[in-house]
Amino acid sequence: MLQFKIIPVTPFQQNATLVWCDETMQGAIIDPGGESEKLIQCAKDAGVTLTKLLLTHAHLDHAGATQEIADKLSIGIEGPHKEDQFWIDLFPQQIMQFGFSDCKAFTTDRWLEQGDKVQVGNEEFEVFFCPGHTPGHVVFFHRQSKLAQVGDVLFKGSIGRTDFPKGNQIQLVKSIKNNLWPLGDDVRFIPGHGPMSTFGEERATNPYVRDLAR
Repeated sequence: MLQFKIIPVTPFQQNATLVWCDETMQGAIIDPGGESEKLIQCAKDAGVTLTKLLLTHAHLDHAGATQEIADKLSIGIEGPHKEDQFWIDLFPQQIMQFGFSDCKAFTTDRWLEQGDKVQVGNEEFEVFFCPGHTPGHVVFFHRQSKLAQVGDVLFKGSIGRTDFPKGNQIQLVKSIKNNLWPLGDDVRFIPGHGPMSTFGEERATNPYVRDLAR
């Protein structure tokens, strides 16, 4: 069975998430934005052996500690979609802008596409390509537990910013409605920042993407 623990990191309080298979005790960190030692220690405290890092997108607050952890533990990096190479190339500017001097750009081992599968121990995540916040944003969905890690696509009561370079609000709303809503109202999701919610709650109440006919 899939287990998870949300670990807010950096001054942006980004939701890095430790996910693991409780049969094998193998796990991954989704969006290791910073505070690498904290994230590694949380995995140790849970008795989890980290085998990979997963990225929804390449903004610094979600990916800042990726390469450092990968180097320390000799583990692979999967994600995001190749269109986010644009943001990886801008890592030096992101670091200067936000003052995260201990971060460095990462090199992914596997770009992810719509329909790909990601394995964590005996647990499987489905990949959904959801551009709009960034051009290469992906979402990880664990069907058995009806849990989605959506990065900065969707929040409780809001959606991701689209005023960054290559952001597109029309595309983002389309990603949410076409890729996420069909997964079911009872799906819980972990956003990149803030509290969890369900797709059903957001369809009913979120002013940016609610179903007006409901």
